[in-house]
Amino acid sequence: MNGLRNHSVREVAIDEASAGQRLDNFLARTLKGVPKSHLYRIVRSGEVRVNGKRAGPDARLVEGDRVRLPPVRTGEAPTAAAKTASAARAGEKLAVLYEDDDLIALDKAAGVAVHGGSGIAHGVIERLRAARPQARFLELVHRLDRETSGVLLVAKKRAALVALHDAWRAGSVDKRYRVLVRGRWRDEKRVVRLAVHKFVTREGERRVRVEGDGQQAQTTFRRVSTWPQHDPPLALLDAELHTGRTHQIRVHLTHLGFPLAGDDKYGDFAWNRVLVKHGLRRMFLHAARLELLHPRSGEALRFESPLPADLAAFVATLGTPSVSSTDG
Repeated sequence: MNGLRNHSVREVAIDEASAGQRLDNFLARTLKGVPKSHLYRIVRSGEVRVNGKRAGPDARLVEGDRVRLPPVRTGEAPTAAAKTASAARAGEKLAVLYEDDDLIALDKAAGVAVHGGSGIAHGVIERLRAARPQARFLELVHRLDRETSGVLLVAKKRAALVALHDAWRAGSVDKRYRVLVRGRWRDEKRVVRLAVHKFVTREGERRVRVEGDGQQAQTTFRRVSTWPQHDPPLALLDAELHTGRTHQIRVHLTHLGFPLAGDDKYGDFAWNRVLVKHGLRRMFLHAARLELLHPRSGEALRFESPLPADLAAFVATLGTPSVSSTDG
């Protein structure tokens, strides 16, 4: 029993900050240290009750609901020193671009997952919560792949999260990425509408491919700079997402014959190895800009993240581009 604490049966009332969460997410935050497999087991067995009734892990909680929590063993409460150290680590690589009472815009570093899981103990959201133990509500508005850097939004209120999700679904959020691709890109602007389909490989990895009966996906690419005399020819593009399908930009580019530099899933693997020797050690995909209306005030907001030092340094090695445009 060393290092564990026993909890007796207790009942928790859902307040405004917890309202709208899925039951499994609420349990994960309330019963810290309990494996997710055990959380799902006690839900399926009926040991967890919502207002005296069974509920599925995906049930949405409403303010005023009463959740019965069965006896469980959780990790030992951390010492004050451990909490301080955890909070210090939590603040690493979490550069804040903007913050108010409703949301936070972060400049996420490459190599940092947005949430824990799949062998990752702490992602951006877990670090942020640990660094701000007094915050009653912190939730990701959207996600970025682990190797993608750039603008990431976090909601500080349930109402802000709902409003921002509505804006995302309505297509009223302008999302721009910077990408470096191989090939002779000639179009100043190219609108790509290609449906994509998700599938799982024999090895169990999630992948996406262009397929006619898949989900509709649209990306607008704008030329920023090109190096047609480079071997191989390269182009720096602005990619505007109109839909948010999994790996959409990467799959669209590969299908068009312009593999994304450093893409280890859909790119040119032999070329990637050459790029590493020349200083590019990760995927060249950067969330450069987000434009949206404030979820409460309606004020126009624009968050920008400059090209990170590693990507900017690699671009500098390419020399002066033959074409240089500004994105619209």
